[in-house]
Formats: sequence, C-alpha cells, structure tokens
Amino acid sequence: MKRAICLFSALLLLLTAACGDTTGEPTATPEATPAPEITATPEPTPEPIREPLTGLPCDQDVSALRPVAVMLNNLKAALPQQGNSQADIIYEVLAEGGITRMLGVYQHPEKVGLIGSVRSARQYYWELAQGHDAVYIHAGGSPEFYETKSRLGLFTVDGVNGSYAYAGAGMFWRDRERIPGHRYAVEHSLLTSGEAIAAMLSKEDKTAHAEGYQYEMAFADDGTPAGGQNALTVTVPFSNYKSGVFRYDAATGLYAVEEYGQPYLDGNDNTQVAVTNLIVAQTTCTVVDGSGRIKVDLSSGSGWFACGGKIVPITWQKGDASQQLRYFNEDGSPLTLGRGKSYVCIIPTNRTVTAE
Repeated sequence: MKRAICLFSALLLLLTAACGDTTGEPTATPEATPAPEITATPEPTPEPIREPLTGLPCDQDVSALRPVAVMLNNLKAALPQQGNSQADIIYEVLAEGGITRMLGVYQHPEKVGLIGSVRSARQYYWELAQGHDAVYIHAGGSPEFYETKSRLGLFTVDGVNGSYAYAGAGMFWRDRERIPGHRYAVEHSLLTSGEAIAAMLSKEDKTAHAEGYQYEMAFADDGTPAGGQNALTVTVPFSNYKSGVFRYDAATGLYAVEEYGQPYLDGNDNTQVAVTNLIVAQTTCTVVDGSGRIKVDLSSGSGWFACGGKIVPITWQKGDASQQLRYFNEDGSPLTLGRGKSYVCIIPTNRTVTAE
C-alpha cells in the first residue's frame, strides 16, 4: 500500500511540471528584437585643388610656389608680344608719353615658350609684382627703381645689368628677327623663355613663397556680378595714344582683347589674348621727370569689374609695396572673380571707361 502511494505521488509531480504555471494565465513569448539598421557614413568630398592665380582646378597644390612677373614691351613697333596669352594675370599701366607696358604674371613659367620682348622696370610695376611675392624679371629700369633695389637689396632678374645680363648666363638673348617677316630695333629684341626661367628659379632657390604668404582672392564658377549693366564691349582708355577694347564672347565666357585697332595676339602661335575677368583701377598718375616718367599711386581708388558680359563699379586698395591689390564691391564686401585669367588696367582718374 505504501508503495502505491509513492508511485501516485511521483505521477502527480510529473503532471504538475508538465502543466507549467498552475495559475492558468498564458506565458508571453518574447518578440525577437530587430537588428539595428547600419547607415553608411558618406565619405566627405575632398575640396578640389585650385590654381592660386585663377581659381581653376589643377592636379597639384602649387600655392606655396612663387610665380614670376615679366615686363613686356607694348610699343606698336614692338608687337606682337610673345607668351602673353599664357599669363595668368596681365597688368597694363602707363609708362611714359602715353605708352603702356604689361606685367605678365605666370604661375607656371615652365609651360610657356618664348616670352618677350622684355623691357625696363618701373617702381609701380615692381610693387604690383611684390603683391604676388613674384620673382621680378625686367631689362633695365628707372632711376627710382634702381635706388629702391639698391637700398633694399632686392633680388630681381635683370637683362641689362647684373649677372643675368650676359649671354653666357642663358637667361636672355637678342633676336632682331624673332617674328618671321619682321625686323625689330635692338630695344625690341630681348627675349627669355619659360625653360630659362625655370632653370634660373631652381639655381637661385627662389621657388618657394616667403613664410606666411598667401594670395587672398576668392573665385566662383560664375563670376558675373549681380545687378551689373551690359558690358559686351568695354573700352578702356589709358591715354590719347592707347586704349584697350574687350569684347565679350558668350560662347566662351571670355573677353577677347584688342589694341591699336587689332586683336591683341601672342606671337608664338597667333592666339588672341582672352580673359574671364576685366578689372579697371583708376588712380592718380603724375609725371615726375623730364623724360616723362610717371608716379602711379597704388594706395586705393575706385574702378570697374566686368565678367560674364556685365560690369559693376568697385573700389580697390593696396597699401604698401608688399601688399596685394584687393578689390571690393560697393557695399564693402570682397569682390569674387570668375575662375580664369584676369586683365587689370590701371588708368588715370581723368579717363572714362565705356561699356555697351
């Protein structure tokens, strides 16, 4: 009897365990927790590398490398210039007697062929080159410039005086028949080349900018000024002798340059000079000696900016010789240029720019 009771008790315990919770309430089955969604973090798009003087894209950052600034003869009898179409920036300023000269600024002189004809320095051209921390290349110069060069111990590359004036230096040479079919006066025959300039920069160890230098210029894909008036043809008078004409081509987005009633050509390949940005800076130009040399005030002034077929008034300032030219909208905000080459005309305040 005792054994039967024990068996009955064991069976009862097994049935109780099999039935689970004796309260009769159902046991909830926990829901499966969904796996968290993994969102891929997009890689940041790297900022494109840009050329410092034009804002155009490039493969290698060259902002730490110095450009060169070359004095270019612009007498009618000396034309065409050579290598001018490849300058990133062209400055045109009066020299004396109503004539002008150009200062071509090149970030990559090694890519340019012949450059010339090279002419003499003036103080204000050197100051423009200083604003770019550029190596200044010229052939002779005014007494004022040579006094400054001596007093400050400047390094410049001179085709008339100094170690690079000798033919054996390989920096300059004279070619009175530099353009087939033309015979030039001696003063219009001095040439250099991108190859010679690159060799000189390497030899002199002048390739790197001064510590802390940065060219501060903003560029945009479309530099057309808002609210500008039509400027399909802009005429910039320097003197009674010389005016520049800039004709906008909507197909290219560039201003094609003319002077002396003809296209402004590069004698290396007959390319017409064409630029994205036209800047006119007006200032005081004062005759300072019996040879008609002038002093150009580069401190500040007003002017014009044309891009994309539109033109607006601007102001500008430079300050001392080491400072770059800075341009401003009428509201005082910094001017933004279109990506591409620029042409800067510095003219007297008594000249009137026309746009149509």
